[in-house]
Amino acid sequence: MPKFAANLSFIFQEVGFLDRFAAAAECGFKAVEYLSPYELPPEIIAEQLNRHGLVQALFNMPPGDWAAGERGTAALAGRVHAMAGVLPAGSDPAAAERIYVANLQHAAERLAREGITVIIEPINNRDIPGYFLNTTTQAMAVIERVGHPNLKLQLDLYHVQIMEGDLAHRMRALAGHYPHVQIAGNPGRHEPDVGEINYPFLFDLFDELGYSGWIGCEYRPKEETRAGLGWAQAYGIRG
Repeated sequence: MPKFAANLSFIFQEVGFLDRFAAAAECGFKAVEYLSPYELPPEIIAEQLNRHGLVQALFNMPPGDWAAGERGTAALAGRVHAMAGVLPAGSDPAAAERIYVANLQHAAERLAREGITVIIEPINNRDIPGYFLNTTTQAMAVIERVGHPNLKLQLDLYHVQIMEGDLAHRMRALAGHYPHVQIAGNPGRHEPDVGEINYPFLFDLFDELGYSGWIGCEYRPKEETRAGLGWAQAYGIRG
């Protein structure tokens, strides 16, 4: 059965960030993830995880100056980060890829010593225009060039549907390369039962493929979070 992680940067927006841990646990989630928890000391985050018996499935590295439009810096000269980033106008994509590969080699080696897996996520160019890493094909080419076992793929099916489609085929072809998955409906990035993607079919396929990692719920609820959790009742999540 799929294991779902509540993305606290997207769902349970009805309450403050720290209260979302309790809300997730009350609904039956066993893990959480978030984009950027850096405004709080790690001890505060750890206390919430421990209090509610939650696994921290994933979080993003600091993305740079978000207010100024930065969305990661790993493909930008003089910067280091796992998110590739938005290239400035006129940038050379080949040079950006060389920088990206070098930075990821450094990060993968350094974090392997800490037992932390580095994963890279292709993001569609509609939500973040100009983002450097857009497709699983491009991501796997980068991973091959980096050549370190501690670098893996984050498979966000919402982004993959927009950029590439053919989700079942890609899940099969990439099996073993992705330790973390994220989901959302398309169009709209709402609940997984809203839109064109047949997620129950894909969840069964993950089971068939032996995927045992977390599936992050990184979607924007159309209304109140609990009211939209009907899609997850069959998997032990309740509203």
